[in-house]
Amino acid sequence: MKSIVKVLTTGLFASLVATGAMAQSASDKALDLDQLLKQLEQGQITQNKDNQRREKEFAAKVAEQDQMLKDATGKRNDELKNSENLERQFQENEFKLADLNDALTNRLGSLKELFGVLQQVSGDTKGKFQNSVISAQVPGRAEFLDGLAQSMGSSSKLASIDEIERVWFEIQREMTESGKVTKFTTDVVEAGGNKVNKEVVRVGSFALVADGKYLDMNPSTGTVAELIRQPADRYGESAANLQASNGELVEFGLDPTGGSILGLLVQAPNFQERIEQGGLVGYIILAVGAVGLLLALERLISLTLIKAKVDRQLKNQQPNKDNPLGRILHVREEFPNVDTETLELKLTEAILGEVPKLGRNLTMIKIISVVAPLMGLLGTVTGMINTFQAITLFGTGDPKLMAGGISTALMTTVLGLVVAIPMTLLYAMLNTRSKNIVFILQEQASGVIAERAERS
Repeated sequence: MKSIVKVLTTGLFASLVATGAMAQSASDKALDLDQLLKQLEQGQITQNKDNQRREKEFAAKVAEQDQMLKDATGKRNDELKNSENLERQFQENEFKLADLNDALTNRLGSLKELFGVLQQVSGDTKGKFQNSVISAQVPGRAEFLDGLAQSMGSSSKLASIDEIERVWFEIQREMTESGKVTKFTTDVVEAGGNKVNKEVVRVGSFALVADGKYLDMNPSTGTVAELIRQPADRYGESAANLQASNGELVEFGLDPTGGSILGLLVQAPNFQERIEQGGLVGYIILAVGAVGLLLALERLISLTLIKAKVDRQLKNQQPNKDNPLGRILHVREEFPNVDTETLELKLTEAILGEVPKLGRNLTMIKIISVVAPLMGLLGTVTGMINTFQAITLFGTGDPKLMAGGISTALMTTVLGLVVAIPMTLLYAMLNTRSKNIVFILQEQASGVIAERAERS
């Protein structure tokens, strides 16, 4: 309707413009007013005819729009009737479906409970099969059970005899394979990321082993991969012995929890990682302990050699200057005619000259045995400060944030005690050996003095 009005308006404007143009041209040619009036009358007649023609077209368009409206109204009425029919048919189908479900329930009887239990068992067993290492050797079991449980739960489809028997067979096979140690070949993802086809030894439903290393099966992807961190060496040796055995009994580290204990063993830090937990203070303690150990070894070797030379000198009457006792006895040869008191002073002087050589570095070892636990205490205090700083910043919600400071505190204490205990024992042993040699020197010097006194 708006388009028709627009057309009429446009045509009227054009006719007026044309009439004005004709009037202008006529006025140029007109010789008097009568001719101009006639021309205007003719233009008005032409305009009236155009308006009448446009009115007829507009009326024809209105009739066409009315016909289209009638057609649309009729189509809507037909669709409403069709909708009512469909709703009535839907309600009838609902009643029929309810009657059929009741009939199905009555016919199933006790079988309905059986299929319900079968659906529940399929769903529960699927989760167990996904986490079982037996699925690495026998794939596809979990997918079958999952599909069976979903099909029985989403529709009224009943399980067939073959499907029921397969569920029973898979459960029985899981029980049977749990008591076997078998070998099979499969793709294994190594720690470096390479996928290699290897011979794998499966120990029941507990462990997978290949090349003396423990394996892990990813339940979501079904892939078998080496553990990035392997347990202690003794467990690796038992895995290698198991794979190399030909039926004989061997010791094997078995995880009856299905991987929980193995995961804890893998996460346990090794010796190097424990040392690293001590931080800077831990390394300083170890360095000080290494210095003390070197000093103790040097003193142990030196005192052992000196004691051996002193023992040989005790059996030889001729003094030898390569040992402390020989040098003490040589004083008697140097002063054969002095009195007893002078000889005693000379021997005492010689003994005092030998004592520092015998006790060299023993004081340093003693200091290290005392300083090491104090340094461990320093590391403990430092670690606790870091722990409390973490608590201040992040709270106590995540224990892992405090684990670093606590590890430093404990490991430095342990390292300090590890250094201090053997250093204390070594100092006591070396000090005793040094004093024993000094006692021998004093004893022999007293014998020389007594011999000179008797001679006088």
